[in-house]
Amino acid sequence: MAKIQIILWKYDTSKDGTQPIKLRVTKNGQRLYVGLNISAKPEQWNVEFSQFKKDRRLNPEHEKLNAFLSSQIAKADTIINNFDRSNVDWTLNQFESAFLNHSKKGKIKPYLQNHIETLRDTNHIGNAICFARLLSMLEIFDDKLPQRLFSEIDIKYVRDFDTFMQKPRKSIYTSTKNNTRTVQRNGCTGNTRLVYFKALRAIINKAIQENEASQNTYPFGKGGFEVAALAETTEKRYLKTDLLEIVKNTPSADEKIEYARNLFLLSYYTFGMSFHDMAHLTYDNIKDLEGGQYIVYKRIKLINNKNTKPIQILINHIIDNIIRSIREYKKPIDNYILPIVSTPGLDSAQLYRHIVGKLKKYNARLDSLAEELKMPDVKLTSYVSRHSMAMQLQNKKASREVISQLLGHANLDTTATYLDSFETNVIEEAKP
Repeated sequence: MAKIQIILWKYDTSKDGTQPIKLRVTKNGQRLYVGLNISAKPEQWNVEFSQFKKDRRLNPEHEKLNAFLSSQIAKADTIINNFDRSNVDWTLNQFESAFLNHSKKGKIKPYLQNHIETLRDTNHIGNAICFARLLSMLEIFDDKLPQRLFSEIDIKYVRDFDTFMQKPRKSIYTSTKNNTRTVQRNGCTGNTRLVYFKALRAIINKAIQENEASQNTYPFGKGGFEVAALAETTEKRYLKTDLLEIVKNTPSADEKIEYARNLFLLSYYTFGMSFHDMAHLTYDNIKDLEGGQYIVYKRIKLINNKNTKPIQILINHIIDNIIRSIREYKKPIDNYILPIVSTPGLDSAQLYRHIVGKLKKYNARLDSLAEELKMPDVKLTSYVSRHSMAMQLQNKKASREVISQLLGHANLDTTATYLDSFETNVIEEAKP
């Protein structure tokens, strides 16, 4: 049976009095020593427990360093367990090769970069952008990120990261022509920080599952950093009945604004279908089912999730007329139902950016529509149709499970953020 231990190598003392810390592996009476690239002074070392003494006067970073040592023990255990499961009668040389080939393991930056590339390769472009933004923010915060280990992402690190994001900062942008400009940014809001920390928590959880990180220094969970506490209550974005009826019944003389109004209404009548999902609709999503023709689709952001159920929407006369009006404004390309995508042959990343650009124009036209309809206090956006439908479903006493499925939410918590502070009497009984 093999034995693993962390030791302080007393036979090599540097000028500053420190000695290297090594991993010792013993098997069949033979020993292997692997350097861990950290050192300690004898008075800092606890021989009995093979770790740094828990004394901040001797070493203020003893918790972080001991967590690293624990991760190295865990890594060694994993390698040996993998050998045993494969029935390999391994040698110390084989162990050393496997251990050293894990040199990139445990480092958050290469792990995060690899995850981003995987997301891009599997067409999860939105998620890839989310994690890329996390990486960018971490690089601004931490100039030692390339060497940073998961074991160092402890609760202190996370709290310092949160404090950093709350402070105003300057961002320097370089154009393709090497022109630079400096932008003064305000500190991140609680909801913005919430997005970053959800991504950070997800990547650490994934790393733990894949034995790239240890549970020992996990900064979240019970007694750890409370990600949910960052959430800030936002104004619920829905239209009350009178304003909704005005949007439904007041066509615009401007064909571009009218196109935006029809997209808004299509989203509303298709149970709050998102702009990205409308953009991706093709005639492959039209199915002849019992009762008539249906739009059958899975949300783009959840399409590869195993448990995602398809949403089925009956194409009634209202939906059919709106689609016809939209197609009269502009003929769609290829097999698309709607003319949102206007450039053929785009790869997944190009398509995502293309639709984001169309969304910006759509929201600008909705803003013009609100002005045209004399709604100065209304911020009309793509989300308003979705939230308005959620509100209507609630007032028709639909269960939250049904609302969640129709909106294509991954869980009920997301649905709750739509509905929790809605007044139940602001929209009267739904009209077809």
